[in-house]
Amino acid sequence: MSPPLTLLDFPPSPLEGWDSLSPFVLKVVRALRFAKLPFTQQHLPLISLPLKTPRGQLPVLHIGEHVLADSSAILQRIEGELAPGVFTAQLDARARSEAWLWEELADSALYPYALASRWEDEASWRRLRPAMFGAVPVALRAALASFVRRGIKANLVARDFTRSGLADCFARLDKVLDGLDARAPAQGFWMGDALSVADLGLFAQLHTLRAPFTPEVAAKVAQRATLSAYLDRVDAATVR
Repeated sequence: MSPPLTLLDFPPSPLEGWDSLSPFVLKVVRALRFAKLPFTQQHLPLISLPLKTPRGQLPVLHIGEHVLADSSAILQRIEGELAPGVFTAQLDARARSEAWLWEELADSALYPYALASRWEDEASWRRLRPAMFGAVPVALRAALASFVRRGIKANLVARDFTRSGLADCFARLDKVLDGLDARAPAQGFWMGDALSVADLGLFAQLHTLRAPFTPEVAAKVAQRATLSAYLDRVDAATVR
């Protein structure tokens, strides 16, 4: 019998169809559902994250008494112990390695575009701020939102995603989406007929770009028909 699973998350998403405001939590939610592992989703106030999470970040999965942070580490635990082989059993060794590489690439290469579209763009920031910080006490809300936003914007510059401005960042995103659209399968999933960790990683980041908070980048994804259809298939395969 599997130990009880509790997934820690940000405040609830106000958007229907978006399980979390975080793409990394979204990835774990869909992974747990696909693996048919029952879990409880516990939403934390932002101000409690440093006290409730080992790294001050989400997701965190409580597996019985054990606490596991980092979305990739959680997927590895699901794949290795909680539901052995669920994401890669139909792949050979070479394809399994590639699937995990795609999962890592999605986290490292796509997530900054989600951050830039949400936190750098003024219109998108006005949409995101109430959802992200609405539950914070009024006396702290404005200061905390400003503090978090400054840190994220500085990190995006340091990682060279917005150093030349948001327009240049979005132009680079166009090229990335073009490449993914050209690579996306016309049917099935990223590594073949079966869903793998590559799909979970790519879906989480790209589906986040499709959220109504960021209509400009959502339109960019929608313009790539093959990529959008692929994301819809992953969505359907993991929604329950």
